[in-house]
Amino acid sequence: MNNNIILAPAQKALKINLDNTIYGSFVEIGAGQEVARNFFNVGSASGTIAKTMSAYDKDFSDAIYDKEADGRYVSKSRLEKMLNKEYVLLEERLNKDNFKDVRYFSFADTISTINYAKTNKGHGWMGLRFQITPDGAPNNFIIHVLLKDQKARLQQETVGIIGTNMIHACFNESDPKEILKQLYDNLSKDQITIDMVEVTGPTFKDADNRLLSLVLVKERMTDAVIFTPDGMNKQPSDILHKKNIITIRGSFRPVTKVNIDMLERGWEKFKQNSKVEEKNIQLLFEITLSNLSSDGEVNERDFLDRVDILCSLGYTVLISNYKKYYKLIEYLSQFTTSRMGLIIGVDSLLEMFEEKYYRNLNGGILEAFGVIFTRDIKFYLYPYKPNEEVELLNSSNIPVHPRVKDLYNYLYSNGRIEDLAFNAEFLNIFSRDVLKKIRNCEEGNWEDQVPEGVAEIIKKGCLFGFSCEINDK
Repeated sequence: MNNNIILAPAQKALKINLDNTIYGSFVEIGAGQEVARNFFNVGSASGTIAKTMSAYDKDFSDAIYDKEADGRYVSKSRLEKMLNKEYVLLEERLNKDNFKDVRYFSFADTISTINYAKTNKGHGWMGLRFQITPDGAPNNFIIHVLLKDQKARLQQETVGIIGTNMIHACFNESDPKEILKQLYDNLSKDQITIDMVEVTGPTFKDADNRLLSLVLVKERMTDAVIFTPDGMNKQPSDILHKKNIITIRGSFRPVTKVNIDMLERGWEKFKQNSKVEEKNIQLLFEITLSNLSSDGEVNERDFLDRVDILCSLGYTVLISNYKKYYKLIEYLSQFTTSRMGLIIGVDSLLEMFEEKYYRNLNGGILEAFGVIFTRDIKFYLYPYKPNEEVELLNSSNIPVHPRVKDLYNYLYSNGRIEDLAFNAEFLNIFSRDVLKKIRNCEEGNWEDQVPEGVAEIIKKGCLFGFSCEINDK
């Protein structure tokens, strides 16, 4: 297949229909039978489609697929039940002797399109369970999408295209990264966002879902992805919906004792806030893509090293495209109206007030701070004192430029900036220095600067350039 030639949806559907080795079912809820329609419209669908169904009524849907514990219908668990149920029915109801050379598939989607009053946002789950060989175990390719068109009809058309792209790509490509990219054939990223992907099965045995999530961010298919402590990528709304979110940003290359001290001090301060429920707090370690890049390229191994360590310590990790803090705040606030917190160092807060970072905005720094002022967020400031010669910097003496000092004063005088307590022993620990020591294999010079257990993880996995050869001697 010539990768420079992008087939139209109708061409892709016809190509699948004319392949007599592909046979399966379509079950679609919420956006019409838009994917199946593409295959019916081009003809020869009888050789591809064993069944189509739309169980729109909730009672019918529950009778077929059982109720969800959370009562939701547009969810990953509902999609998985749909895929599993329909695939099992293919195996049960079709005599394999009559389909010896056939590869089965079940396609499913459960979608909520925008309503007439435009008070909701279109989104949904889509997936394909499919065989690559007639006698092979099935694979799963699952995504969550956000639909951006402002009319339900247009969102339905987008669902039809991306579903057709998925089926065609899964049967013609083995590289999940290439499949992801082909999902956008004949679509604009202004029409649809893919913010979660999961692949399983023998075809994808060497695939890492975390790296696929990184592809989503690198290729601007989404602006952020989330990993939970078990190392699994999750749909952001499932983790952040209506939560009191507190975030700490850094390179975490590697995570150090000063990062943990910032976290613990910020957490303690945040949960004491009258607008925060401790049981409702969601902590995020956030890493921007710019912190993962070197010469414009993202080091995937380095990325996995950081995520592995943070997840092993029990933390949830957010990878984002947001270099500027106001964009991160704007992103998080779409999931919650509850109070949020941002744990930040003096150097990072100073950067927030650098006018040069907002030259791309028509309203400049005022436009950015308009977002910050209108969100319910507090900044928890960790002091800066790298050595004895430098004065301790905190909220009372931070050297903000006079031109933007009034913006700082507004936040400060309204109690939006609070100083954190600190451990003076940790103030001179910097990740860049620890990383240098690790790469130079300076035994005993860095182990005490990282949290308990982290040095062992780094040495065992030879992470961040640590030499296994020296480690083995």
